[in-house]
Amino acid sequence: MIFKSAIDAVRRGLARTASAVGLGLRSILHGRRLDESLINEVESQLIAADVGVIAAREIVDSLRCEFRAGRVERGEDALEHLKRRMKERLAPRAGMTLELATSSTKPAVVLVVGVNGVGKTTSVAKIAQSIRASGKTVLLAAADTYRAGAVAQLSVWAERLGVDIIRGSAGGDPAAVAFDGAEAAVARGVDVLLVDTAGRLHNEASLMRQLVKIRDVLRKRIPGAPHETLLVLDATSGQNAIAQARAFQSAVDISGIFLAKMDGTARGGVVIAIHDALGVPVKLIGVGETPQDVQPFDADRFVDAVFSAQFVGENSGQFSGPGSTISA
Repeated sequence: MIFKSAIDAVRRGLARTASAVGLGLRSILHGRRLDESLINEVESQLIAADVGVIAAREIVDSLRCEFRAGRVERGEDALEHLKRRMKERLAPRAGMTLELATSSTKPAVVLVVGVNGVGKTTSVAKIAQSIRASGKTVLLAAADTYRAGAVAQLSVWAERLGVDIIRGSAGGDPAAVAFDGAEAAVARGVDVLLVDTAGRLHNEASLMRQLVKIRDVLRKRIPGAPHETLLVLDATSGQNAIAQARAFQSAVDISGIFLAKMDGTARGGVVIAIHDALGVPVKLIGVGETPQDVQPFDADRFVDAVFSAQFVGENSGQFSGPGSTISA
């Protein structure tokens, strides 16, 4: 069961995407019979929603084939075909999991990375709140020692959420903070160690090497760590997010995406573009500013919601994934 306030937050958060994608497609397809010109309009609409040129073309080519074979003739049937193809593209690939990774021994280590300005520290707080709400213990490591106020910001969140935090000195070695966090997590027997890192541009080689150092320090202290390396991307950055993700993937082997600021964009189709380009699953989406405004990503429910511009079954917890909180 998911709290009603969280359902409302997701509705609000996806309103722009639903309006641009779902309602946009309905406006050109509803009550009309398909023809080649109309199919071209569909392709333009998908590209405008940041689905990506390749994905949009392949989705529309499949629609065109069905139309020419006489199996899809009405606009309403075309909508159902588009929904089905989008769900297929977003389905987890072999070996993928949409839940945050776990560990057979404590702690599970989640390393959170991203570029400047994507809302990474707030995203860390959202993840921490969800882990804590699931009944597990969490420890924060504030390894963003470069940005003025970053440690203070995360400390405020830690106090609000009632979780412990390991801090370092301003300008200190972030890898040392990560190591201290790992030491403390093992000693205290916490379930999850959540490591925040400094935002960095994807083309800053020295900072990317620092990120590799943090990963290696964690791995040395806790075998198998980090069990999850989560990249926070800004949904409003569109196709630029893919270039960022490729650089981080090359450096530290990203295992999942947290797509933040979904409430701030009408181009939520970037979920499909990211999935296609990287082969890395979108695991979480952020739809607001508070720690409650994060949801596990569920492809089927996401597509249904975007096309219908509403969520159904408030009491059934739809779009909440397997539970009301994030697994970790």
